[in-house]
Amino acid sequence: MRKVIFVQGGGLGEDQELSVRRLFEAAKVPIEFEVHLAGRMAIEHGSDALPKSTYDAVRKCGIALKTKLLQPKGAGMPTAHGPSVPTNYNVAFRRALGLFASMRPVHNLPGIPSRFTGVDFLLFREITEDLYTASEHEIVPGVVQSFKIVTEAACMRFFRLTFETARKRGRKTVHCIHKANILKMADGLFLDCFRRVAREYPEITAKDLIVDNTCNQLVSRPQQFEVLTAGNLYGDLLSDLGAGLVGGVSTTAAINSGTDVTVYEAVYGASHESVPPDVGNPLPLILPAIELLKDLGEGETAARIQKAVEAVLMEGKVRTRDIGGTAGTTAFTDAILARM
Repeated sequence: MRKVIFVQGGGLGEDQELSVRRLFEAAKVPIEFEVHLAGRMAIEHGSDALPKSTYDAVRKCGIALKTKLLQPKGAGMPTAHGPSVPTNYNVAFRRALGLFASMRPVHNLPGIPSRFTGVDFLLFREITEDLYTASEHEIVPGVVQSFKIVTEAACMRFFRLTFETARKRGRKTVHCIHKANILKMADGLFLDCFRRVAREYPEITAKDLIVDNTCNQLVSRPQQFEVLTAGNLYGDLLSDLGAGLVGGVSTTAAINSGTDVTVYEAVYGASHESVPPDVGNPLPLILPAIELLKDLGEGETAARIQKAVEAVLMEGKVRTRDIGGTAGTTAFTDAILARM
């Protein structure tokens, strides 16, 4: 029995967890979840939002499945005059574990309406640097300065992971997304590191594309891409754009990588104030759970669950509200189980 740390952030994540547990039990998956609370869920149980014990458990195990970590009730958005919310728990969680790359598989799910078919690319996002270091200050009233941080060391390890994954998954082309025509030093360094690492993988064709043209190409002919790799800001924007191409945020997952640690993450979650219990879509956690199974060598089981999900979506009779139906979390999970 393989142990996996389950990081529960609360709200819709609780319903998603129950759904995944039911599917894993039905498939007799040889995995035991060790649950640790974080975010709002941890606070409501009298603990720190990001307990040291949770980090220690993930580091020791090396693998985790995670729901979205919710902020405290009533938290607002930060402003130029100071933050009104604590640090984003999801970002802080990644940083504390040293996670440096996030991979989003972007592909069509049968039965989910989208403008395009035949979409199947991997989007890699560097998640430690760029403007998302949030290094900024107010110089004088009315003038704010933010720093875009790019380092050679971070870029090189990020691109090596990108190319190594592309090689393992049989991808033949990798595009580096940048704005080096304007940001000649910051994005210039990013692009230079990409080209240097690319030379270590001669069997893979390395290309680069300016980010604005990338957006144009993605909404015109997304089928041309196999792997996209980008910095933190561009990668964040392209992640949501990619999800939109194939039917929305419920159709994708995130696999976050660090040194000896991998976290499979739901990219969508919500509080029960905004999405009542047993109403939300469990796919945002089912899909990363399927990716986890594949990487643990449980490919047949992963395929079995994937086919059951696709069969339910193709039939179209049982769907949650966000994908055009009226069913709740339990009913949707029941339908998947019936197909297994």
